[in-house]
Amino acid sequence: MKVPILDLKRQYDLIEDEVEAELIEVARSGYYIMGPKIAGFEQAIADYLNVKHAITVSNGTDALVLALKACGIKAGDEIITTPFTFFATAESISQTGATPVFVDVEDKSFNIDPSKIEAKITNKTKAIMPVHIFGQAADMDAIKEIAKKHSLYVIEDACQAIGSKYKNKYAGALGDLACFSFFPTKNLGAFGDAGMITTNDDNLAIMCKALREHGGGKTGADAKAIMEGNYQKSETKEENSLYNPHKYYNYLIGHNARMDAMQAAVLSIKLKHLDSFNSKRAATAEFYTEALKDTEVITPYIFEGRFHSWHQYAIRTKKKDELGEFLSENGITTGAFYPVPLHLQKAYDCLGYKPGDLPVSEMLAGETICLPIFPELTDDEKAYVVHKIKEFFQ
Repeated sequence: MKVPILDLKRQYDLIEDEVEAELIEVARSGYYIMGPKIAGFEQAIADYLNVKHAITVSNGTDALVLALKACGIKAGDEIITTPFTFFATAESISQTGATPVFVDVEDKSFNIDPSKIEAKITNKTKAIMPVHIFGQAADMDAIKEIAKKHSLYVIEDACQAIGSKYKNKYAGALGDLACFSFFPTKNLGAFGDAGMITTNDDNLAIMCKALREHGGGKTGADAKAIMEGNYQKSETKEENSLYNPHKYYNYLIGHNARMDAMQAAVLSIKLKHLDSFNSKRAATAEFYTEALKDTEVITPYIFEGRFHSWHQYAIRTKKKDELGEFLSENGITTGAFYPVPLHLQKAYDCLGYKPGDLPVSEMLAGETICLPIFPELTDDEKAYVVHKIKEFFQ
């Protein structure tokens, strides 16, 4: 039997008619950049997460960059984050000219360890960027308490956590801003690159909207006024048309970071199925945890008050490489997330970290292997995965 770590074709087969009807509608509308599909999807996400503002952008990395810049992050600043995450987390910080400051993670949640944050705060620190890794929220109460004490922004990297909850609030509604990726492999995946920023702060929303579109138009003018401290709210809305007469008046240096309407159409359909898809992931996780409880592997720890969206199901074993190779030989694809913690990536040699500096992250990098957990995984496939893991250890 062959078991993929993900099969997007299976999901497409389930929603083919819905999606294709939406894509044809977009094609016929003439609205390919921004327009009603974008506005509709932004409102749907805002309603789903119970936030005031949802701002579509081109991808998750751009979401992080724009969120940082909206907070005024610049060269010379420091941002505290985790080294056990995808490279884009730290890369976005570096793209603003700021420096990522890595804090080790908890061995149970794989998320940033709040007890180690304050020791890394300096007069250059401007924000904390926790990552809800694999779909389980970080300890946001502790993180927000530290941030409030030191007047720091909290920017959630929720790129793997759409649908996750912390104490009955969704990831994406917990910090000053939050960033999502809709890369095709995510729980809510587009047919290409796409992302989003969410916030309850009106001014930060204006900044993000201006930055995604070259800092132009009325939104750009409002953003500049916010930066200069003389913004006055106006009821006049930005014209949303191809030939907006104000689009060529630019007020700050921004980006071209808009989401395509085609992606918004696809995501709007998939959003309707998200809770069902996440429930199926949770059922698979429960099956794995029960079936593997008497083996040598360490299964994920679930914290009370947190709903895990199960972007990944990560087990730990000191025989990571050998198990991965054995499963591959038996037709099972796994994920080695993440083999190198960010503080030891070659791109960050300049920061001077060395092996042993962040031991929990380094341990997890050497022991963590992710099993197939996509919603369309069959019972036979799940049973086969467990059977082969037990066979390996026997």
